[in-house]
Amino acid sequence: MHAVPEGGARGGHAHKALRQLIVALAGSFDVTLDDGFAKKRVHLSRPDQGLYICPMIWRELQEFSAGSVCMVLASNRYDENDYIRDYRQFCIDVKTRLS
Repeated sequence: MHAVPEGGARGGHAHKALRQLIVALAGSFDVTLDDGFAKKRVHLSRPDQGLYICPMIWRELQEFSAGSVCMVLASNRYDENDYIRDYRQFCIDVKTRLS
């Protein structure tokens, strides 16, 4: 991912099964992680550190610096059926999996 406008945002979804590793190859950005109960914000700014995201974690990437390059390594190929794009549905799915 590159050419995200400075201060821009991406993400806003979760995956049912996909696992990802996110790395800031250049510049910096923040990743907000949400498991349906608690949120945590992580700042990425070094190409020698990555953030692993397991399935069923809502993610939002924001506060991109100018010239940022974000690399996302995924455990599988793109599959639209693996995405949860509605936050309310994500919260329902999380609670359903726990019951």
